[in-house]
Amino acid sequence: MKSVILYSSAREFGNTAKASQQLATELNAELVYLDSFKVAPYSYEHRDKNDDFRGLLRYLMQFEHIVFASPVYWYSVTAPMKAFLDRITEFMDDEALKIELRALRGKHFSILSTSCSNTTPQCFIDVIQFTMQYLGMQLHTIKYGK
Repeated sequence: MKSVILYSSAREFGNTAKASQQLATELNAELVYLDSFKVAPYSYEHRDKNDDFRGLLRYLMQFEHIVFASPVYWYSVTAPMKAFLDRITEFMDDEALKIELRALRGKHFSILSTSCSNTTPQCFIDVIQFTMQYLGMQLHTIKYGK
């Protein structure tokens, strides 16, 4: 299965990067650091449609398996990861883009979290899991790294 790991963290080479790199080696996956892209928050007017979000999402759609990796920040994903997930709404607001988004149906996703505790809060998992399942993707694994 052709995999990609999309990771976000305030520290590009911190614990999430290390856990993502280890998983990338295991999966023979490509590693993409989300925070190096400009992804503005969602707006109803789609005023930032020329930032990096649309190109990045289209790129990720080429893979059969997408791993979303983030440290746990106040029970949730990082702000850049949340903005990325929110922006998916843009593809649902436009009929032509909605057709493109259907390419995710049947593909797999995984969740990788890192934190100082020994577990991942369910609310952290829910943000990613419910969004991807709504898009027709299937949960592959949930992994935890320190």
